[in-house]
Amino acid sequence: MYEIKIKSNFSAAHNLRNYRGKCENLHGHNWNIEAIFEYEKLSKDGMAVDFKEAKDLLNSVLAKFDHSYLNETGVFKRLNPTSENMAKLIYDEVKKGNRYIASVSVWENENSCATYREG
Repeated sequence: MYEIKIKSNFSAAHNLRNYRGKCENLHGHNWNIEAIFEYEKLSKDGMAVDFKEAKDLLNSVLAKFDHSYLNETGVFKRLNPTSENMAKLIYDEVKKGNRYIASVSVWENENSCATYREG
């Protein structure tokens, strides 16, 4: 099995609904996103997927969120913009363009992330 990992990032603000603490207030993050793709075999040119192709796909999904207030963006108007919900949403969107997506990790900071994988 071949595992391909790409990273990207975006900046956005949010606040958590139904939460008691600092995060219920408007605040921002420089979110780091990791997407992992899994392939059983390589193409005839010896690649599982072109890194640029995978990163372009991920970036096209993240562009919707960059420099936004997540609570007023798309599904987050009704869905709490937690790292967990963001990981699943990004996963689902990337999967529409590449069925080999294995997982998406959303890092709020260097010490905290949420990962979504089907299973």
